[in-house]
Formats: sequence, structure tokens, C-alpha cells
Amino acid sequence: MLSRRTMLLTPVALAAARGAPAAASKMTLAIHQNTSSRAGFRQSLEGWSRAGIRQVEIAGNLLDEFLKTESLATAHRLLTDLGLTPVSCNGGALQGLWEQNPNRPAALDALKKRCEMFATLGLKRIYSTTATPQQKVTAEDYKPVPDSMREVGEIARQFDMTAMAEFIRTSPLISTLPTLLKMTRAAGHPNMRPMLDCYHFWSGLNKLEDLDLLKPGELGHVHFQDVPDMPRELLDTVTRVIPGDGVSPLTTILRKLADKGYTGALSVELFLPKFQQGDPFEVAREIRPKAEGVMRQARVL
Repeated sequence: MLSRRTMLLTPVALAAARGAPAAASKMTLAIHQNTSSRAGFRQSLEGWSRAGIRQVEIAGNLLDEFLKTESLATAHRLLTDLGLTPVSCNGGALQGLWEQNPNRPAALDALKKRCEMFATLGLKRIYSTTATPQQKVTAEDYKPVPDSMREVGEIARQFDMTAMAEFIRTSPLISTLPTLLKMTRAAGHPNMRPMLDCYHFWSGLNKLEDLDLLKPGELGHVHFQDVPDMPRELLDTVTRVIPGDGVSPLTTILRKLADKGYTGALSVELFLPKFQQGDPFEVAREIRPKAEGVMRQARVL
């Protein structure tokens, strides 16, 4: 039999439980190898590991250069010895995967080779951007995109991987989150997912409310950068900065992603020469406290 005290406290406990905020989705910090591209495959990983980074995103071109003198087994052992987990990878020069064009068969063959290579390293995610050589796009150009994405997803499935499309602000085909979601949902393949680049999102034609369109668990991966305080007309691929050093509402963005159940990596990808040409250890030592500070503010770390 319940005591009188227990009976009195029960309504209070239930009310507190109903009013308690849901536990925040946690995310992890990673760095993309594009950030330290001049250092190469080995040196970038070694420097970041010394700075306390534990998750990394692999750049296909840096791995290619490493494999000119080393093996995939050596690359895998390097990651393991340094205590690093590869969370995603770019496919390199795979332009033309999403739209119909004469070079698409070659791009699909390259994708298969990339998936086989990266799967050997234990990777589960591979992405390609929506860059396209097309200068002008019509409504007809969108009709074959879902089928193209379905085909890419099927290739990734064969290697137990997930393929992702990254919309970029300069693409005449897919430069916004709503358009990307429309295409990936029409494709309807479990191994084909959308991904989000914070720089392309906030510097492009997107609206903050577009994040509300995401379905729980739909997002495959996130690139984490800030937009500098300068006229948007002057922005380009290079001008992205460390999270916390710009004017993007990153805390709000991360909270919205957390509300949609995203619990993956936030991969810092930068292109400014001072990062790409810098000492990877020092670069990571600057990135880590700033990026983690934003993550703490958003309650996702």
C-alpha cells in the first residue's frame, strides 16, 4: 500500500516530469582534411590527434597521394594508432552524379571505386556536392534527379555505405535545403541522404525556417563553419571561418538540428590559406575550443 507521503508527492513528480525539458541530442566534433590539405594525409591526422581531435573526415585527393607510396592497410593502421575515427569522406572529382550528362557513367564508375576504397577503412558515409557544369537549369532537368540519386544510393548500399548530396550555394541545380530534400525524398532510397553545410546554408538562399522541414533522423552529416561579417556578394568558397568567429546563428541552427534528432559529427571544413597551409596541430588547437564553445552554448556537446 502506498504511503500518504508517496501519494502526495506523486502528482508533483508527474508534473515535474511533464515539464522537464527533453534531453538534448549530443553531437561530436570532427575536422575535414580539406582544412589542412597542404599538410597531406598523414601529417594532418597526426597533428589533429595531438590536439585532441578524435573524429576526422577523409579527403579523397589526400588519400590518393598517400597511396602512391603506402597501402590502404597502412592508412587504416595510421587512423587506428592515432585513435581517430573516420566519420565521412568526400568522393573527390565526382561532378555530374545527380544530373544527366555524358560524363555520368564515368562518375558512377569512380564512385564505385571510391566506395570500395573507403569501405576498407571502415567508413560508412560518402558525399558529393551538387556542383554542375550546367550554366542554366530548367524544370525538365530536375525530373531525372531522383532516379540518379536512387542509382547512387544503390551503389553505396553494395558497400554498406550511405551516399549523401551536399547542396552548395553556387549550384544552379540544387543550392538550397528545400530543393535537396525534395529530390532525396523523391528518390526514396535508404542509402541516399541529404547533408548540410552550415556555410552554404547561411550564406546562400536558404532561410532559418527551412531547417524545420527536416524529418527526425533524416540528415546524414553536417559540415560546421561560420560566415564572416562581410558583404555576402564578396563571399566565396574560401571565405568560411571557424565556428564562433562569424555571424551565423550557429547556436540556433544546432538547436534546430538537435530537435530533429541529429546526433552525428559536426565536421569543420575550412579553405582559407592560413588554415590549409598552417601547422595542423596549431590549426586544430584554434578550432577545437571555438567550435566546442559553440556546441556547449547550443547544449549539444
